[in-house]
Amino acid sequence: MTLRKDSQGIMSATTGITETSAEVALSGLYEISRILCSPIELGVMLVQVFATLENFLDMNACVCVLLGEGDRVERIVGSHGDPVISRDYFMSMPERVLGHIVTHKAPLIVPDIANDQTIGFRAKPAWAVNPRQVGLIGVPIPGRDGIIGILVVDCKAFSPDSPVIALNTRLLAMVGNLIGQTVRLHRLVERDRERLMGDLDRRTEVAKLGVTTPADMADVRIVGESPAITAVMEKIRIVARSNATVLLRGESGTGKEVFARALHQSSPRAKAPFIKLNCAALPETVLESELFGHEKGAFTGAVTARKGRFELADSGTLFLDEIGEISASFQAKLLRVLQEGEFERVGGTRTLKVNVRIVAATNRDLEDAVTKGKFRADLYYRLSVIPVFLPSLRERPTDIPLLAQEFLDRFNQENGTELQIDPNGLSVLSGCYFPGNVRELENCIRRTATLSRGIVIGEDDFACHSEGCLSSVLWQVGGADKAVTPPAKEPLLLSLQEVPPSPSSPPVDAPSSVRSEKEILEDAMEKAGWVQAKAARILGLTPRQVGYALRKNGIPIKKF
Repeated sequence: MTLRKDSQGIMSATTGITETSAEVALSGLYEISRILCSPIELGVMLVQVFATLENFLDMNACVCVLLGEGDRVERIVGSHGDPVISRDYFMSMPERVLGHIVTHKAPLIVPDIANDQTIGFRAKPAWAVNPRQVGLIGVPIPGRDGIIGILVVDCKAFSPDSPVIALNTRLLAMVGNLIGQTVRLHRLVERDRERLMGDLDRRTEVAKLGVTTPADMADVRIVGESPAITAVMEKIRIVARSNATVLLRGESGTGKEVFARALHQSSPRAKAPFIKLNCAALPETVLESELFGHEKGAFTGAVTARKGRFELADSGTLFLDEIGEISASFQAKLLRVLQEGEFERVGGTRTLKVNVRIVAATNRDLEDAVTKGKFRADLYYRLSVIPVFLPSLRERPTDIPLLAQEFLDRFNQENGTELQIDPNGLSVLSGCYFPGNVRELENCIRRTATLSRGIVIGEDDFACHSEGCLSSVLWQVGGADKAVTPPAKEPLLLSLQEVPPSPSSPPVDAPSSVRSEKEILEDAMEKAGWVQAKAARILGLTPRQVGYALRKNGIPIKKF
């Protein structure tokens, strides 16, 4: 297939049949997405993107401007390749180009800069050109919390109502979105590496001195006295003495990283590094470099050799979170390291050996994934030498008050407050299902403490009391792929006749015949003056459970 540019600046493909502009633009997006997934330095990556754009757009030059805190210009990368030329090129543009795109968060289109009356090109000597020669298209680069940069292309002048220009603008907007995601990923990886190197330097210094700091020992504190959590902690203490690989299993939010740290600190490796990596957070190309490291020149942008996390965790523990999310090809690479304890850096030929304790974690059903061929059976057996199943919060309800008090104490310490939870508030928490487990309980405490109007948190302060808690959607309205299932004895799913009334509340008068759940609810609401909190105390339920039951039975709330 051969490519040529038509008179409007869009590539045409000729194989005997001419492709449409939209099809060519789609192939351009595919090529650009491949470049942005490459494990190379960001500046080099963007220059390659601009070179690809030049094959699909009739452009003169292109520049990408990345912004830092306070909309400060952090980096300028241009199609020229030379940073100085790229910076001079952008600085020759009117300031309104950047301000207009960032302020309006929308593309800027100047069909002919010689006739521009608003942006200010006519006042710039570098842009003094004849009419119908140069036009400009600029699009924002979005981030999570706003605009993090702009992408500007100057090209041949065009008609404002040209459909090809509209397509080019949409193409550039999509490229800007892809660049925004890539820049955010690179910044996250860089921040994580800086934190990791700082943590490694600190731990290495501590290891040289032979001292364990109080901060190290305070990193992990597992709260709970229930039989379920006590059994897990006992198993962790036994397993910690060996070097066997451990696989932590459990629902999301059960605290897998906390237990991994506890295992490390209980082991003879406690003074060595504890390195963690979320396998689901990085694409495969970046994941390989992060775990195994790379040699200088291994790929474009690899200007120096860099250690991977296996080397950084030597003599210590490597925690691989979300291990069930790695691709099939990467599973084979990881298997060799687990079997032989050796690997090569990306682009290297020297075999490196490390002494690393592997602790992996997942909330996926690995057995089902192995059966369906989505996870290698040999890797599964290598990881699941010692499986440790972490209990969900509904399996340890007696720990809820202890955890709630722990999270409130942390909140008080961080914010300089002295909040407390009264017994009624703890009772509300004990009646909740918490499909998000410990993480959801912590978020609930922080949210309630932040919005509390007094120094004592009562039942009226919780979102579930005012029917503002929507976590039940995760298990009552979830699809087939939901991570958790409702408990077998959830009061909302049973007849209220099976729920005994509170000992401190007057019993509901029942006739000799068995009454329906709807009748019991209506009777209790009438006695409580249609106040759900009072009806909950009469029935021995929580206000949220009463609210669910009312909606389930189609009982409208009477207001006076």
